[in-house]
Order: sequence, then C-alpha cells, then structure tokens
Amino acid sequence: MARWEPNARERLASSALDLFAERGYEGTTAAEIAARAGLAKSTFFRHFADKREVLFAGQDLIGEAFAAAMRACPPSATPRELLHAALAAAAFAFGDERRAWVVRRQAVIDDNTELRERELLKRASLTAALESALRERGLGERLAALAAEVGSLAFRGAFARWIAPSNARGYAELAREELDALASAAASLG
Repeated sequence: MARWEPNARERLASSALDLFAERGYEGTTAAEIAARAGLAKSTFFRHFADKREVLFAGQDLIGEAFAAAMRACPPSATPRELLHAALAAAAFAFGDERRAWVVRRQAVIDDNTELRERELLKRASLTAALESALRERGLGERLAALAAEVGSLAFRGAFARWIAPSNARGYAELAREELDALASAAASLG
C-alpha cells in the first residue's frame, strides 16, 4: 500500500460507515475499515484512536466554536444572544454536503447501546463547554448552568430536526427556532 494517500480520513470514515451498515458496529474491526479504504491499519490509528472515534471525531471543534462565538459577542450581549451566536457557530458541522453522512452516522449510533452512551458523554461535554463559555462571559453559576442546559436542548432539537428525512432547512435556522421556542417555554414557567 502507498505510504500516503489523499483524503485518507474521509475514506476511512466512509468505509467505516459502509461496514457498520453491512456488518454492524460490533462486527467491524479497525483493520477491516482500513482495508476497505485501501489503507494500512496503522493509517487508521493515525487518524482515529479507535473505531468509535470515526463517529465522534470533531465534536471538540463544536465546543471550541461555541466558546469562540461567545467571545466575539459584544459585552452587552444577553445570555440568549450568546446562545444564538454559539449555536449558529456550530453550523459548520452541519452543512448540506454532510447531511447524508450524518444521517447514516446517527443510524449506527441509535442501533448500539455503547455508542448511545458515548453520545450522551459527548453531549455532556458540549453542555459543559457552553457553561464554561457562559461563565467566562460573566454569568453567575446558576444562570450559566441553566442557559447551558437550554442551549444544549436547542442544539439537540435542531440536530434532530436537521437530520429528519423531510427537512430541507439549514441547521442554523433550526437552532434559532429551537432556542427561541425553549426560551418562550421557560418564560411561561412564571
């Protein structure tokens, strides 16, 4: 096999999803993924720590995007405005060109208990990233925690709507709607 191949990471991810669909997540090895991609097993491990990371790689970038977007907001920004900026910044991960891959990825996760647990841990880390960025902006502990949870709910709701088969709208628009609906619902608590 060649020492260097273009688009190795993308080829590995595509091969992994194909194999997960054919054999199931548990029935697929990293070596098989690499072979399907026409790459060496060592190349797989240069790009991913394990086969789970094929499905979860890059989520740290979303947390970083949340924080960067909030830092870029004016000092007068409200918690809701900060969350709008953060959620809009995550749209880089949810472009139309990635939708088919993300839908297939989610199907693999939904079909495996271990992967669903891993997804919950990743969601918790994204919520923690939101909370940390909100606290960095000067929000108190309770308000930052509450806002982060609401932001996380909006993120998840927008994601679910974005991958729905009937959806033709962009993630950022859906995230804005989800956050506004949650803010309205929270206001009705009295």
